[in-house]
Amino acid sequence: MLGLYVHVPFCSAICNYCNFNRGLFDAALKDRYVDALVAEIAEAGPQGHDGQDRREGQERPDGRDGPLNWWTGGADPADTIYFGGGTPSLLEPDEVGRIIEACESSFAVAPDPEITLEANPETVTMPKLAAFRQAGVNRLSFGVQSFRDTDLRRLSRLHSADRARLAVAEARAAGFDNISLDLMMWLPQQSVSEWLESVDQAVALGPEHLSLYLLELYPNAPLKDEMARARWSQAPDEDAATMYLTAMERLEDAGYEQYEISNVARPGRRSRHNLKYWTDGDWLGFGCGAHSTRDGVRWKNLASTEEYVSRIGRRESTAIDIRRLAADERLGDALFTGLRLNDGIDLSAIQARYGVDVWRRYGGELDGFVHQGYLRHEGARLRLTRPGMLLAHEVMAVFV
Repeated sequence: MLGLYVHVPFCSAICNYCNFNRGLFDAALKDRYVDALVAEIAEAGPQGHDGQDRREGQERPDGRDGPLNWWTGGADPADTIYFGGGTPSLLEPDEVGRIIEACESSFAVAPDPEITLEANPETVTMPKLAAFRQAGVNRLSFGVQSFRDTDLRRLSRLHSADRARLAVAEARAAGFDNISLDLMMWLPQQSVSEWLESVDQAVALGPEHLSLYLLELYPNAPLKDEMARARWSQAPDEDAATMYLTAMERLEDAGYEQYEISNVARPGRRSRHNLKYWTDGDWLGFGCGAHSTRDGVRWKNLASTEEYVSRIGRRESTAIDIRRLAADERLGDALFTGLRLNDGIDLSAIQARYGVDVWRRYGGELDGFVHQGYLRHEGARLRLTRPGMLLAHEVMAVFV
């Protein structure tokens, strides 16, 4: 089934490490943006808004005649809706409800969809969370990042560790039984013991899912300048490896299953939406900067929030960089993303779908990783070991 991604670009403040498509909250622009989102999603339906197709007459990536929305909505089933950002919890619950209703009107949404809302702890209250739950959201993903106030200040986060703990308690009181927490390791001046302190405090809250990320500093990140001025540094690479491996061991001992390089979950609580990205699935993105992949065609929306709203208002396409992927590119993507999963890649399924014997084509380059214990080739299954996950980019580079 399709996954539906909805991008909300607004933030109360811009974190000093973030490189996502986002901007400061503007109430008037937010109202117009929600209207534009609803209109864009309506266009993805079988008839388009008011029976018209704003993309009709434009060139299709397959070279055939007909409207471009051949790849969007119609009667195709979808079973996940994911509000990402930015900070989607800055929307009002009734606005989130309108967007969910638009998705349900334009797609055959499954009767048990996973509907996720990313949220920052300081942006929610118990009544607001209860209203989100009433609007249809059934999964929350809190951007906690750390349970140490010193770390949070260095990351320019607006919440405290206590506020994060309270937000989880409020979410439980509001009826949420599927909560994910994001944590970041390898932060400036962070020691192994300090990182594990955050992991232990997260486990104590009992979330159904956790995502653990290494801090990556993009070239122009303000945090890089702040680190230089304050003479902060990141721990040595071997400590970063210890952070990752020890955290995964502790989470496993606490009853979580690692199912992807950065993600663990209670049984039955894996992120159904994100799994589409890693299992060669299809998804449609709505909103500025949102990416889509369907039937071998990939495109994205333009990044500017104002221009996105303006184009929707003029009933013009917001899609850019529309291209059909070559067969080898699709194969490479399937291998690259599939290897992120604990289960790895089903080589027989890949051969059936793409007509390629993966081991015959790439085995010579991969065999060294197998002998070093970073990769396992067991029958029709190819997967990274946990130590191999630390070298995932080197292994995956074979497929690029």
